[in-house]
Amino acid sequence: MNNVVTSLLIFLISFSVFAEEEVKPPPPLDPKYMGIHGMKLLNKGSSIFASYMFSLEEPKNVQLLYKLEVKDLALLQLVKDAPLVTIKTDEFNLERLIRGNEVEINADVYSGNYKKDGMEVYTDMKITFGKQLFSKLIDEPKESNKRQEYHIVPLRNNERILIHKIQQSPSYEHLIYLSDDVNCLTNFTSSSAVPKQNEIHYKLTYCGSMKPLYYNSAEFQ
Repeated sequence: MNNVVTSLLIFLISFSVFAEEEVKPPPPLDPKYMGIHGMKLLNKGSSIFASYMFSLEEPKNVQLLYKLEVKDLALLQLVKDAPLVTIKTDEFNLERLIRGNEVEINADVYSGNYKKDGMEVYTDMKITFGKQLFSKLIDEPKESNKRQEYHIVPLRNNERILIHKIQQSPSYEHLIYLSDDVNCLTNFTSSSAVPKQNEIHYKLTYCGSMKPLYYNSAEFQ
């Protein structure tokens, strides 16, 4: 009987410790990430991806990719039709997305870049960031060079998104959707630190069918 009681006490103590660990709250959000945040909206089929408008300057030096929960078909149609769609969010703490939380926020939706000459299409549209696909803090970018590397972000059905590892200026931001389950080299040497898109696509020929999602070199010169 004593052995049974002892075992029961050990079990209860272990369960109590485990429960305490489970309910331990996360650390407070870093206030430096509080603010209005810009995102590019990218599309493949019926999916919309939100890519953070990255900067090499802290605290915007985070490469971040989310899949949105599409609740408004008008938004999906806009992203499909327009060359570029961006959103300007209400103030919130970006660290919630960095941590991988599901976040619902209101945002103004623009055809084009809202920071430049974009045209506002929707005001205070509810946007739901459903699933984090990629998050990377770029605090020590490599020196700019001709060697290009891409992160591989797996999706369902062996689909993938390639995200260029941004270097010190000059560099470029680039996202490509791949639909085939093909092993291929996602690092290569280019003719310059900022190659043209057609050169990059040629280098990635053996990766199978691809859809360019976004390319920007102007912001990283």
